[in-house]
Amino acid sequence: MVEFIGMIRTSDASEIRPARGPLLDRDYTRRFAQAHEEAGFDRVLIGYHSWDADGFAVAGFAAAHTERLGFLIAHRPGFVSPTVWARKIATLDQFTEGRVAVHIISGASDTEQARDGDFTDKATRYRRTDEYLEVVKRTWAATEPFAFSGDFYRVEGALSRVPTHSRPRVPIYFGGSSADAYRVGGRHADVYALWGEPLKETADQIASVRAAAAAAGRDPADLGISVSFRPILGRTDEEAWERARAILGVIEGGTVPARGNGSAPYILDRESSVGSQRLLAAAGRGEVHDRALWTATARATGAAGNSTALVGSPETVARALLDYVDIGVTTILIRGYEPLEDAVAYGRDLLPLVRSELAHRGAAAV
Repeated sequence: MVEFIGMIRTSDASEIRPARGPLLDRDYTRRFAQAHEEAGFDRVLIGYHSWDADGFAVAGFAAAHTERLGFLIAHRPGFVSPTVWARKIATLDQFTEGRVAVHIISGASDTEQARDGDFTDKATRYRRTDEYLEVVKRTWAATEPFAFSGDFYRVEGALSRVPTHSRPRVPIYFGGSSADAYRVGGRHADVYALWGEPLKETADQIASVRAAAAAAGRDPADLGISVSFRPILGRTDEEAWERARAILGVIEGGTVPARGNGSAPYILDRESSVGSQRLLAAAGRGEVHDRALWTATARATGAAGNSTALVGSPETVARALLDYVDIGVTTILIRGYEPLEDAVAYGRDLLPLVRSELAHRGAAAV
């Protein structure tokens, strides 16, 4: 079956909705996580920005108010020792009984990294991530003290007494669209995350990622693939497109901060983000691709994050998502422009259609 991932934040905000209330809104965070659980999502992503709330603490809070929902915690290597971070994640994984996964992002923006005191270039960050994940995985697996010496990290006698609850370890998700990202993610990732491009370009990226996994001595079939979208639903295709054009009008009107954050803007150095450049290139080739992929929102936001939409009725968008499943996608990350309300709508109208079709296919294959 396909895994569905949503995304939670600590305030009610988006590209079309000014922040309401405090940046750390406990009641909203609780309701947002519970809405995803009730909607049937498998996990929720908790993002990472230099100005935002700590994702580890957000996951702990949300986990205390849910029973089943998993948490995908975004993390940038370089700011915490890998052995320390491995124990932190293992501890949370134990307390949540296996509801934790991690999403590794090496950092596309030099500007964003510098805000937290990291002045390495992008290529160096990927080399550091490679070492970091090697130490993290060894920390989770070791039953005897071990040593490691690399260009960025050195440990002697490292041994964690905190095992992960998840087996064989906490799942590692990994994002990026550059050759360096493919190389490092192909070596370490359990699930490789891509932004929502047209089907052909997505298939090309999947092939590149799997080739990198094979070059690292892995079975490419063991590597899951995630794709992210911003579905815009309506009762009919026509109603969905009316809503999509209204959303675009608000974004293009420039009345809401680009990331919906009421106190500190998230500025992406798009020149160093290959993923953003790929989305903008797709937008340059056309506004609508394949069955329902809409790139106008990516163009309007400068592709600062996952920003391509799937527009249509629940039936149309479900078929569009299944098109991606057919080319090898195993995980679908979706989030809306009306964040909490859209999560509820996805659970009511969209996820059941996709899961029903996949169950039907599975039964037919038996």
